[in-house]
Amino acid sequence: MARAGVTVERLVAAAAELADEAGFAHVTLSALARRFGVKDASLYSHVRGLDDLRTRLALYAGGELIDRIAPAVAGRAGKDALAAFAGAYRAYALEHPGRYAATQIRIDQSLVADSPAMRRTAEITYGMLRGYGLQEPDLTDAVRLLRSTFHGYCALESCGGFGADRDVQASWDKAVDALHLALTHWPRETARGDAGAG
Repeated sequence: MARAGVTVERLVAAAAELADEAGFAHVTLSALARRFGVKDASLYSHVRGLDDLRTRLALYAGGELIDRIAPAVAGRAGKDALAAFAGAYRAYALEHPGRYAATQIRIDQSLVADSPAMRRTAEITYGMLRGYGLQEPDLTDAVRLLRSTFHGYCALESCGGFGADRDVQASWDKAVDALHLALTHWPRETARGDAGAG
């Protein structure tokens, strides 16, 4: 029988705290069992194992991230929406490094499809990019560009990887400006196909 006080929700919340304190790689069932004062085996009444726990943490953190982004972009379009989206993303990544790291793991697509938070993330992200007139497959390409840029910047900033004598915020703003220009002048897939047919 599961020990009173331990629930899936409390377990995932504790995993989120541990991720920020010690790093996502240090989120283990043993570490969490110690926090709750129970044996490792008792946690299997709540999660199927470490992979299940980390997946739940990724979905939890993804929900927190979109809860930060959604109000920032509400009522905005174009560059204003992009800058608000980027700023909220970066703030979460820097404030919650362990939780943010959890959002970067690969999750089974069936779980993503069943997650309200992940569906909301897709709706808001793709909605913002449709404001630039993009359609598939360009939408997916644009999402990958944004994610790669935001993640790379945040990862380098969080570990002190920018050593040049240039304000990090100024470089971030310039990167957002460059992304706006790239999205505005996107080399659309249909345009490339039409050009190749001539």
